Amino acid sequence: MKQVNIHEAKTQLSKLVAEVEAGGVVVLARAGKPVARLVKEEPAAERKPLRKPGAWKGKVWFAPDYDEADAEIEKMFEDSINAPMIPGAKP
Repeated sequence: MKQVNIHEAKTQLSKLVAEVEAGGVVVLARAGKPVARLVKEEPAAERKPLRKPGAWKGKVWFAPDYDEADAEIEKMFEDSINAPMIPGAKP
């Protein structure tokens, strides 16, 4: 691993990139303190798409009344509005 100051890296960028392409690692430093690392970029592996549009077509259905409110649940919400904040306390 080679460490170079940023000013030196500016003037020798082509050489440093060639060194990285050959498998080396270059650390860029400012005032002798490392701040960045140059490493070889590896190509992304070939992969198939995670999703295919329309894959679930015909496999999912919704009941005709899926968006209708349930009377029992509505009553529970309405009752909770009038309930005391502290259990056992009077409203």
